[in-house]
Amino acid sequence: MSSRPSTAIVWFRRELRVHDLPALHDARADHDRVVPVFVLDPRLIGGRFASGPRTRFMLDCLAELDDALGQRNSGLVVREGDPATELVDVAREAGADAVLWTSDAAPYARARDRRVTEALREAGIEPVPCPGSYCADVSKPRTGGGKPYAVFTPFSKVWETLPRREVHGAPRDLGGLPSGLRKGRLPSLQALGLTDEVPEPVVAPGERAARAAMHDWLRGPVDDYADLHDRLSGGTSVMSPYLRWGCVSPREMEVLARERDTDGARAYVRQLAWRDFYAHVLLHHPDNLRHEYQERFRKLSWDDDEELLDAWREGRTGFPIVDAGMRQLARTGWMHNRARMVVGSFLTKDLHLDWRAGEAHFERLLLDAEPSQNNGNWQWIASTGVDPAPYFRRIFNPVLQSKKFDPDGDYLRRWVPELADVPDARIHEPWTMSDAEQERAGCVIGRDYPSPVVDHKHERQVAMDRYRAVGEG
Repeated sequence: MSSRPSTAIVWFRRELRVHDLPALHDARADHDRVVPVFVLDPRLIGGRFASGPRTRFMLDCLAELDDALGQRNSGLVVREGDPATELVDVAREAGADAVLWTSDAAPYARARDRRVTEALREAGIEPVPCPGSYCADVSKPRTGGGKPYAVFTPFSKVWETLPRREVHGAPRDLGGLPSGLRKGRLPSLQALGLTDEVPEPVVAPGERAARAAMHDWLRGPVDDYADLHDRLSGGTSVMSPYLRWGCVSPREMEVLARERDTDGARAYVRQLAWRDFYAHVLLHHPDNLRHEYQERFRKLSWDDDEELLDAWREGRTGFPIVDAGMRQLARTGWMHNRARMVVGSFLTKDLHLDWRAGEAHFERLLLDAEPSQNNGNWQWIASTGVDPAPYFRRIFNPVLQSKKFDPDGDYLRRWVPELADVPDARIHEPWTMSDAEQERAGCVIGRDYPSPVVDHKHERQVAMDRYRAVGEG
C-alpha cells in the first residue's frame, strides 16, 4: 500500500511569481505536492493604508499567478479572513504538514507571522519562513558596535559582503491539488469595498509582463542609468511596482545587473541596496511608521491647511514640476523618483504640512508603495529619518529642479497640458510671462493655470527657522 503523498502549503503574500521564489522551490523539493494559498486579509485590504489602485493591481497579478500555477498542474487556493485561522483550516483540508512563506520586514507582517506561527504549531503543522523579498538578509548587517545601521553608505559596504542565495527557476509541476479541496475565487475590487482611482496604470500587472520588462531593461537601457536616472522624461526602469508585488525577484535582478558590469548597472544595484536598507531600518525601528526617527524633530511645528493640501494632491500648486509629478501619480499610480523628492520637499518645506499626509496620499495611489520604502523616502525628504543630512540640503527649489532635470519641459508638457504652448524659456516659471506672452501661449496665469500658492524663497526661510528651533542639523 502506497503512503499518502506529503503536502506543503506555500502561502503567497506579496511575492506573486513562480520564478526564483525560495518558498515554492523548497516546498517542491521536499514534498510530493504543493498547495499554493492566498489569504485576503481584511485588516490589510481595508486598513490604515487601504488602496483601490494597488489592490486592483494585486488582484490582476493574482489572476495571472493562478494561470501560471495552472500550467504547473496546480492553482491558487483563495481564502478570506484571518490568516492564522484560514491557513490552519486549509492545511487540515489538504493534509499538509508544513506551511512555507516569504518573510517581510513590515511591522504588521511580522506580528501576523508570529500569530500564524503559533497557530500552526498548536495544530501540529510546521511553519517555515523563507527569504525572497530582498537581495540579502536585511536582519544581518550590524555596525562595529553591534547596532543596526542608520546611514546608507556604511550599510551598503557591509551589504556587498553578505552571503547571497542562488537563483532558482520555476518548478515544472507542483503535484496537483488534493481532490475535494475548495479552491475559492478572487473577489472583485467592488466586492472588497474599494474603487480604482488610477485610470492608466504605469505597467501591466503580472509576472509575464514583469519578466519581459526586466529583461528589456537589463539587456541594455540599464547601462545608461547612472547618467539618465534623474531625467524626468525617462531613464529609469519603472520596475518598482513589480518589485513591490514580487512579480520579479530582486535577487535575480541583482544577478543580471551585475553581469552587465557597467557604471549604469552598478548604479542600479545601488538602488536595490537602498531598498534593502529601508527594509533593514523598518525591521529594527517599527515605530518609524508612526513617528519621526529623529526624536528632536518630533517637536516640529506643522501647519494644518486643507486647501493647500488639496492643491498639492490635485496638482494645482502653480509650480509646474510639482503639479506634473502629482498628476502623473494620479493618472498612472507611479511617479518618477526625482519628482517624488521634489513634491515631498514642497509639501514639507514650502507648505509646512506633515510628511505623514504625503505618505498617506502616496500609499493610497502608488502601485509600488510598501511601508519600508514609502516611509523611508518620506522621512528622508522631510529630514526627519535615517541617513541624515542637514535639513537645508533637502529644501529643493522647484524651479531649479525643473530646469536641471527637465530642461526642455517635456515632462511638464506631458502632465500639465495647460503649459503645452508656453515657451521653453518660461515653462519652468510660467508666472514670469508677460500678459502678451500668456495670451499667445493660451495660458493666462490665474485663469488657465494657477498662480503659485506660495513664495518659495520666503517659505524656505520659514522652514529653516522651524527646523533650527527644534535642533540644528
